[in-house]
Amino acid sequence: MKHEAVERKSWLMGTLIAVVISVAGLVEIVPLYSQGSVVQPAPGIQPYAPLALEGRDVYVREGCYNCHSQMVRPLRGDTERYGHYSLAGESVYDHPFQFGSKRTGPDLARVGGRYSDEWQRIHLKNPRDVVPESNMPGFPWLEKNKLDGGDIEAKMHALRMIGVPYTDAQISAAREQVEGHTEMEALIAYLQGLKYHGESGL
Repeated sequence: MKHEAVERKSWLMGTLIAVVISVAGLVEIVPLYSQGSVVQPAPGIQPYAPLALEGRDVYVREGCYNCHSQMVRPLRGDTERYGHYSLAGESVYDHPFQFGSKRTGPDLARVGGRYSDEWQRIHLKNPRDVVPESNMPGFPWLEKNKLDGGDIEAKMHALRMIGVPYTDAQISAAREQVEGHTEMEALIAYLQGLKYHGESGL
């Protein structure tokens, strides 16, 4: 049979798989770029401030996305627990986005403002001090690690090249805004910015 001839030739099978995936990707992805709700920022969404941008890098470096998603699904259980479902326009300045799929810990898309900075600091140092049943590891070293801001301008320039609207003034002032802060402060700034900005805000 014809399919047996294809299956016996790995190079042909691989080529056909690549073609099918490419066509499917074009059909699924390309139309999204013509939808304003996908490529335009949602109301109230601004590019990350320099300190929050550094905090996002800490979040990624420490692997927080392995246990926390940042995408509230439009399901009743999700919206009752986390609030308004996530909108594509909320993530237009995320490179890469942190949607994730695993929830060992709660979704963080709406965590901003739910707890004070001090609560976040204690929780990051030793989660069980505020959530006794937590199995999250502590990150006490973040309070000791200082930011120097040495590459923040380069990061913001790179992000501007792919569409994040940082101004020259914002970029030139960035190093001063992050210098001397700890990684803990940066991560908290990032987490506190994760909130819904719509009309029915949380």
